[in-house]
Amino acid sequence: MDRRTVLRGGLVTTGGAAFTLLGGGPASALLRIDRPRLTHGVQSGDVTAHEAVVWARSDRPARMLVEVSRRPDFRNARTVRGPVLTPGTDLTGKTLLRGLPPGEELHYRVRLDGLDQGPASEPLAGRLRTAPRGRRDIRFVWSGDLAGQGWGIDPDLGGYRIFKAMGAADPDFFLCSGDLVYSDGPLSATVPLPDGRTWRNIVTPEKSAVAQTLAEYRGQFRYNLQDANFRAFNAQVPMLYQWDDHETLNNWYPGEILDLPQYTEKRVDVLAQRSRQAMFEYTPVRTARSGRLYRRISYGPLLDVFMLDMRTYKSPNDAGTSPTQRDGLLGAEQSAWLKRELRDSKATWKVIAADLPLGLIVPDGTAQESAAQGDDGAPLGREREIADLLSYARRHRVRNMVWLTADVHYTAAHYYDPAKAAFTDFDPFWEFVSGPLNAGAFGPNKLDGTFGPQLKFVQAPPHANTSPAEGYQFFGEVQIDGRSETLTVHLRDLDGRPLHTETLAPRR
Repeated sequence: MDRRTVLRGGLVTTGGAAFTLLGGGPASALLRIDRPRLTHGVQSGDVTAHEAVVWARSDRPARMLVEVSRRPDFRNARTVRGPVLTPGTDLTGKTLLRGLPPGEELHYRVRLDGLDQGPASEPLAGRLRTAPRGRRDIRFVWSGDLAGQGWGIDPDLGGYRIFKAMGAADPDFFLCSGDLVYSDGPLSATVPLPDGRTWRNIVTPEKSAVAQTLAEYRGQFRYNLQDANFRAFNAQVPMLYQWDDHETLNNWYPGEILDLPQYTEKRVDVLAQRSRQAMFEYTPVRTARSGRLYRRISYGPLLDVFMLDMRTYKSPNDAGTSPTQRDGLLGAEQSAWLKRELRDSKATWKVIAADLPLGLIVPDGTAQESAAQGDDGAPLGREREIADLLSYARRHRVRNMVWLTADVHYTAAHYYDPAKAAFTDFDPFWEFVSGPLNAGAFGPNKLDGTFGPQLKFVQAPPHANTSPAEGYQFFGEVQIDGRSETLTVHLRDLDGRPLHTETLAPRR
């Protein structure tokens, strides 16, 4: 129904603005202006010292406008004219804010201007912090895997509770390690719990079957944005986002042809193109002209975050035993980019945001989904690409790499020690695993000894697909001290309680 349609109850015109009458009786005195509406909150992302992306969605074609100010009352705010939100992007849009002051907390407010000279929407406000120019304390959180294995939004059990705990940490940003949606995971209205209770999912048409069309992939992202905790978190904490497999479907790789009865479209490349479009439309990623997802986010002199894409350039899943394979997770172009960016980075800490773990064995039937394949020997298959990267970092004195990931649905700390590895041409480093956000909990997985990972901590559920109602949902928190430059990692549970802490001193 367009905005000129007269709803039941009649139309009243005052001062040139149209008002729709609600109801038909004495309560008809209640009026509302027929204006555009922001439907799914606001988000920001890819924040640097001087730039940030702001996202919103409208209920109809409208112009996106963003006000930005140092003050929450928006005095002396600057207004940035954004795009027209149209059905071509499912009424979503992003506005790039430029010329921001570094190292400050800023407030932004989004409103929509109707295209027919009607009144503007009610505004929605958000907050972000720009990256510092100098040495300043930094805090961020990371995790992944939302609404997986049949566990969606249950309002009676608090919805996506973990976002409250992550928001309480007041982080500078949230690093999403992938699987922000489960496009291959239909939801049932009810799921019985082991203690006799019932998990009651909100279910939408798009979440009732696997996603295959562009409209269905868009519906996966809209589903999660129904959760009040998630929307509130998005408005207060910028996101750095990377995708993994479930945005499309489980364990996919380019060129794959499906043999699954629930899919009528068997070409994974077609499905991936649709899911990729929906992902770019619904996340606050600053889209490069090439459309690539891998990028470096510089967050002051103490931190560079290297956002990897280990899905788009993936080789077919196999046994992982080739003695000649050169890549398989990053691809030649991304590998060259990562080496160059690591070598050029002057930041004290180089955080590698990986959507797949390095040393954990992640089976895909009889094949392997990640780099490790379990033989504990010299690098084979995709391990050879990782070995090449680690050797390069050592030769060029790339110090203080820390790898962060999710994917396996439990939390752990791994120390990679060349003294205990089959392949030794690398400097020691840490990998931290934390997730899921709201999905079935699993694990723990076995470690492959090729790169000498030592298990320093693990917490995993008592049985496969443990529900969020039983706990075993996790996130990680990273703190960098502006004076000492130490980096501290806290692995935390669903309610933010600390489970394990590691403090790392920078190597010079």
